[in-house]
Amino acid sequence: MRKILSYLKPHCAFMAMLMSVKVLGTLAELALPYILSHIIDGVIGRLGADADVTSAGKSILFWAGVMVFCAVAAVCLNVSANRMAAKVAKTVAGEIRGDLFRRTVRLSPAQTDRYTVASLESRITTDTYNIHHFLNVIQRMGVRAPILLVGGLVVTATLDPVLTLVMAAALPLIFISVYGISVKGLPLFRRAQMAVDRMVKVVREDAQGIRVIKALSRTEYENGRYEEVNRSLADEERRANETMAAANPLMNLFMNLGLTAVVMAGALRVNAGLTDPGRIVAFIQYFTLISTAMMSVSRLFVIYSKASASAGRVAEVLETPEELTVVKAEGAAAPECGGDYIVFEHVCFSYAGGGEVIKDVSFTLPRGQTLGIIGATGSGKTTLLALLMRLYDVSSGSVRIGGRDVRTIPEDELHSMFGAAMQNDFVYTGTVGDNISFMRGIPEDDVRAAAVTAQADGFIRDFPEGYSHMLTSKGTNVSGGQRQRLLVARAAAGKPDILVLDDSSSALDYRTDSALRRAIAKDMAGTTAVIVAQRVSSVRRCDKILVLSEGGIIGSGTDGELMQSCALYREIAESQMGGAILD
Repeated sequence: MRKILSYLKPHCAFMAMLMSVKVLGTLAELALPYILSHIIDGVIGRLGADADVTSAGKSILFWAGVMVFCAVAAVCLNVSANRMAAKVAKTVAGEIRGDLFRRTVRLSPAQTDRYTVASLESRITTDTYNIHHFLNVIQRMGVRAPILLVGGLVVTATLDPVLTLVMAAALPLIFISVYGISVKGLPLFRRAQMAVDRMVKVVREDAQGIRVIKALSRTEYENGRYEEVNRSLADEERRANETMAAANPLMNLFMNLGLTAVVMAGALRVNAGLTDPGRIVAFIQYFTLISTAMMSVSRLFVIYSKASASAGRVAEVLETPEELTVVKAEGAAAPECGGDYIVFEHVCFSYAGGGEVIKDVSFTLPRGQTLGIIGATGSGKTTLLALLMRLYDVSSGSVRIGGRDVRTIPEDELHSMFGAAMQNDFVYTGTVGDNISFMRGIPEDDVRAAAVTAQADGFIRDFPEGYSHMLTSKGTNVSGGQRQRLLVARAAAGKPDILVLDDSSSALDYRTDSALRRAIAKDMAGTTAVIVAQRVSSVRRCDKILVLSEGGIIGSGTDGELMQSCALYREIAESQMGGAILD
């Protein structure tokens, strides 16, 4: 919670002002029973047979006016303070949510894998809402409740110390019961938030895979899977809420017992002439105010329990250290030895908690040449690209671009070198042109030129709106092949130094794939390209081809060389020979 409360520091002056307003409003509210007691005992109680009725009436009207003034002041001041509190809570929660989102998008892929996307979504939404609610309530109840509680005890002590002691005897019991329940409820709310993460994960997976679910008639199965996580969440929330639900009944029990004791003791003292009836009326009203204050304190404990659990989850992400930091280069950058632009030197890599998926990989690629990577599913092709773009850091060895270790290149500079179309790239809701430009400010002519290179210009022009045609989320209103060509156009539009295509033509027919490769070779001559593919026809014209198997290189060379020296490559080529002839 300390991390979250640090966001309040810039707003301390404004909060001090709102608390002053809240204090004045609460004091005005606190004065009402005291004034009523004075009217009953000090004005009406002193009337006798020879009393001046006119003077007494004026006195009653005067004090009644004071009560009205205090009541109106209490309402106006409390409403103003509540609006100010809402403003602070809204502003601070917005700052927290913004920082959390910015930190989330800067997490490394490995850190995102550890947190999971579902958990990060839950932290940005549900957890920040809990914090916002807490900040709003603590400024309102956190000022009013203690003043009513302490102030009520002080005023009642001036009215009748004996009755005050009777009333105060119940307060420690209330505090102990509420505090004990709240301490027990905190871990339960943490578990409930983890259950929210699990439910968000299932919903997210089902939303992404709805077509496959329907195609394979697994709707009922997914309904059952959702019901399971939903029931788990309901059970966790029930346990937490059942635990916290005991607070109010226990508090009411002790408060009612205390009220009964006050009434009984007050009746005895009035009968004995030790106190006045007006004081008993005031005591009952103050007891009601104190009871309300204790209920507010109880509610604060419940809200704090939720907010504390959420604050811990939010702070965990905010305080996550940068993982892919820039490493200080030792000496000057090495020259491009022999013209080699991309160099992998004895690279090994493993994902957290797993075995090596890249095993002692070494190769070089001169500037302006094209590298093809082919291999079975799971052989490490995409992982090599991730290491090249430093989405992950190598476990050992080094990856160099232009003689510089990628770990020594600032992130913005490194990623500006690449234009990438990856396997799981996304299309967002927006126009075709916006999706290709991708908010990079690329001129319209360059967008259209990239679309021509990617063999996308033809079908784009067929849309009535052309490049202004609106795409749905994930590009569901275009075909798979059209979507892949849009992603290739996006990669090419920025005129990158290195073009990375990760199986980006798998949905294309052989003829379109061949036309795409010829256009890239012509329009992007001089660009270094790394192409991952499942089809030999997509890589056979590359200057160098790597054949991967189980994370290692089992073949390297040109198409002709590999057909002679690599059995796996020759097997793949022969099985696909029908498509290869279209080159």
